[in-house]
Amino acid sequence: MSCNMEGKLIIFAAPSGSGKSTIISSIMADEGEERLNLHFSISATSRAPRGTEQNGVEYFFLTPEEFRQKIANDEFLEYEEVYTDKFYGTLKSQVDKQLAAGQNIVFDVDVHGAMNIKKAYGKRALSIFIQPPSIDELRRRLEKRGTDAPEVIEQRIQRASYELTYADQFDEVVVNDILEVAQVETLALVEDFLEE
Repeated sequence: MSCNMEGKLIIFAAPSGSGKSTIISSIMADEGEERLNLHFSISATSRAPRGTEQNGVEYFFLTPEEFRQKIANDEFLEYEEVYTDKFYGTLKSQVDKQLAAGQNIVFDVDVHGAMNIKKAYGKRALSIFIQPPSIDELRRRLEKRGTDAPEVIEQRIQRASYELTYADQFDEVVVNDILEVAQVETLALVEDFLEE
């Protein structure tokens, strides 16, 4: 491992249905938290806590007004208004706090968020794009899930086609054709980056 005590950033983005969450989970589970000192970025949101969620653990819970004020103060690395008054974002102060504690931070964000974080941290960040083997295969996976109506699948396919145009702006692209291979490849990329 590097002798630099400050942490690094690993940024993941992918079209819906590419297997990104599964790949991230496998890295975090494979001794990622202990051996690689990987920790999720704690995002801010304007939605209410669900179940046993606690402020500062799963998310920082803000009112829409508080969120807008932090946007106006340029406190976010990236943010998105998913629905009216439903914001999600990454606070610069939280990332800097986790990095100063020596944590390697994992981000699961959209392509724009990934670009913003990479731009802010440069070589301290590794951006990885998880890509489906093809749009047809992505469609097949989304249909097989059975969780979305046909019109929602069409929206996801349209968005995926758009997101794929950003792949070449990432440090690494992992094509998730065979999940186990993609998991091994991704873990190797993360390990190599953390050892630099």
